[in-house]
Amino acid sequence: IISLPKIEIPYLSEIPFAGPVFFKHDILFYFSICLIVATHFFLIKSRFGIIIRAVGDNHDSAHSIGYPVKKIRWFCVAFGGMCAGMGGAYIPLALTPHWSEGMTAGKGWIALALVVFASWLPFRLLLGALLFGAITILQFVGQARGWPFPSQFLNMLPYLVTILALSFISIKTRSGNTYAPACLGRAFFENN
Repeated sequence: IISLPKIEIPYLSEIPFAGPVFFKHDILFYFSICLIVATHFFLIKSRFGIIIRAVGDNHDSAHSIGYPVKKIRWFCVAFGGMCAGMGGAYIPLALTPHWSEGMTAGKGWIALALVVFASWLPFRLLLGALLFGAITILQFVGQARGWPFPSQFLNMLPYLVTILALSFISIKTRSGNTYAPACLGRAFFENN
């Protein structure tokens, strides 16, 4: 299988601790960071981003002023599918350069929960990804250092933290503090 080579940024990759953490990664890592920044500015600053948010918040009002709600939704679903595909491709291409059946082991569910945890905000998504990634790595560190916990407990840590985070978010959502699109999960019917 083809694996992605690491890119070392000259001089910056030699900084103690911060160099390997930030400046010695593959192209998909840097592309994903750029994609998060671009998505944030696209959704907040551009006219099309405001239209997408309007369709998500009230598709009937967006339709009444002439926006093609179904096309906009399909575009957003296609973009989300592309991002999910890149995440799925990252595992066999960069993270573990091999392929085996079932190698994602529920990471797609964690990625979906991460979007809810981030309250649909791109920069929060980055912080949440760092948190969930650190907990995933913690299980390997714990097993390697011989922590006195069963390996099954350490393996379930990322999923346990995901459930706890979603429980916390659901409490916050009931109190009305959420950035979730108001029309999330609601079908749109065009009235002629």
